[in-house]
Amino acid sequence: MFYWFMKNLVAGPILKTVFRPWVTGHENIPKTGGVIMASNHLSFIDSVFLPLLMERRITFLAKSDYYTARGIKGWAIKTFLKAAGMIPIDRSGGKASEASLQTGLGVLARGEILGIYPEGTRSPDAKLYRGRTGVARMILEGSVPVVPVAMIDTEKVMPVGRRIPKVRRIGIVIGKPLDFSRFQGMEGDRFILRSITDEIMYELDRLSGQEYMDVYASSVKDKVGSQSR
Repeated sequence: MFYWFMKNLVAGPILKTVFRPWVTGHENIPKTGGVIMASNHLSFIDSVFLPLLMERRITFLAKSDYYTARGIKGWAIKTFLKAAGMIPIDRSGGKASEASLQTGLGVLARGEILGIYPEGTRSPDAKLYRGRTGVARMILEGSVPVVPVAMIDTEKVMPVGRRIPKVRRIGIVIGKPLDFSRFQGMEGDRFILRSITDEIMYELDRLSGQEYMDVYASSVKDKVGSQSR
């Protein structure tokens, strides 16, 4: 009820009025059943606009750090994240990663849409980076189709490090569903997982028009961070 109230009566109408977002390919989202929406990741607001602009509910697995801020600011952030349909998870790796996988599979088992960023983190420079194979494992274990989604110009509205968004239009391009059922039962094969992930990234590259870099975004961020010290 809270999600519906915020999406349809509060956050959704405000965002549509201020930023005038455009969406193409809405018909490519299956009407029912578990689905993964795999998106490029340019800005924090990707996780806000995408859920609030879709007809079906989308759940993103958000890092729990977003929920730890205190005071009025912390309350506002947590309220907004709940409105956008995010579930806090521990992304520290190991057992936490397995727990995140099970949380995502639970969303799919309920016949809902799970939002995933295959790059694993926001792009540091608006380029598209190599995808992590966790999305492929989720697809095969959940036995669901994946819909590629390209966010357009969100990094210009709210770049990494900026607290107050700029007012300008953003776009969302939704591609046709990709079916990987031919690989069912092969989620333990790392070559299959890499092949699936690369096919998804190729489609995101085609939809977004971004320059593709065959390295992980996290590696680029780590390199930049070490050079700045």
